[in-house]
Amino acid sequence: VRLSRSLNEIEMKAACSDDELLSIHHNLIDTNDLDEGLIYLQVTRGVAERDFLYPSDDTPTSLLLFTQSKNLVNVPIAQRGAKIITIEDKRWGRRDIKSTQLMFSSMAKMEADKKGADDAWFVTGEWVNEGTASNAYIVTQDNVIVTRNLSNQILHGITRLAVLKCAKTLKLKVEERPFTISEAINAKEAFLTGSASLVCPVVEINGHKIGTGKPENIVKKIRDTYITLAKKHSI
Repeated sequence: VRLSRSLNEIEMKAACSDDELLSIHHNLIDTNDLDEGLIYLQVTRGVAERDFLYPSDDTPTSLLLFTQSKNLVNVPIAQRGAKIITIEDKRWGRRDIKSTQLMFSSMAKMEADKKGADDAWFVTGEWVNEGTASNAYIVTQDNVIVTRNLSNQILHGITRLAVLKCAKTLKLKVEERPFTISEAINAKEAFLTGSASLVCPVVEINGHKIGTGKPENIVKKIRDTYITLAKKHSI
């Protein structure tokens, strides 16, 4: 759904049908004997003259996929929790479109690494948008999960959608609204979600300990529930 939406937003043709794309995924998994990991997918407008205009409609769309063998479930950062810094969001205004425009995200990730953190959350003033390759969440003192509402300001994360369903399965209240850095620092728990990180606890933001400074029960329950769901529906 997100792929189709992003293609439509930038007027790009799909390279193949959804069924054909699923078949390609299965073939890649079998060919590369992938047990745990990811499949990376990229669609381009195809081979054409360099120009700021889109190529003609009869230009064949290109499709690239490859597998990445990677531990996703039993990873140290999920056990210890991630340290986050905040960085002023300087990306373009259509962050809801999934694209290869990742330069600023890469720069932010490097800045976090230089400061001894695991990742960065983009902020506009005091308001938290999302991570470099993830969506951002807090758990309030009243056990309410808060994450920014869908808009052009954030990527409409696939993992985000699944995790919010998990939260409701666990009878946890969810509020989709902006939250501030101050709210995050004073939260009971915090976490991030993404295709590679799944559900990862956040234990420190800008040097401030979140809650006890260790991964706690609510995020652990959400992560366990999500992993069970992901395994059930994985290909």
